[in-house]
Amino acid sequence: MADNRPPGTSLTLDDQLCFALYSASRAVTAAYRPVLAELELTYPQYLVMLAVWERGPVPMKELGSMLGLDYGTLSPLLKRLETAGLLRRERRPDDERLVMVEATEQGRALKERAEGVPGSMGRIYGLTAGETVQLRDQLRTLIERLGTPAG
Repeated sequence: MADNRPPGTSLTLDDQLCFALYSASRAVTAAYRPVLAELELTYPQYLVMLAVWERGPVPMKELGSMLGLDYGTLSPLLKRLETAGLLRRERRPDDERLVMVEATEQGRALKERAEGVPGSMGRIYGLTAGETVQLRDQLRTLIERLGTPAG
């Protein structure tokens, strides 16, 4: 039976934007898994490393804000990366409340190996550069409209 309701009012699962976003998120994360396995990183760890490579030493609170992660989620991620020798967390001597996060020498060396990840993922996505930029911009607009922090 055809659903004659206006777009956006159907209760059919496949018509839900939220389900398409959820499914796309899961598919993207799964596609990253084998690519990041070569770097011995999980997807959330990769996002942390991207932020640290981009910003250099960064306060932990700011890092959490950039990634949209709370302290309870970010702290174990950082601990695993620190145990792997990729990051260092240090309290600032002039303000003990601030914990700075920075890449170690090993973490900075990993950046060179990671430089091929975006290209690999671009081929996996099967999108042109223009399509990638358009989709990313549409998602950023959606994030802004929802008021959710993300980069």
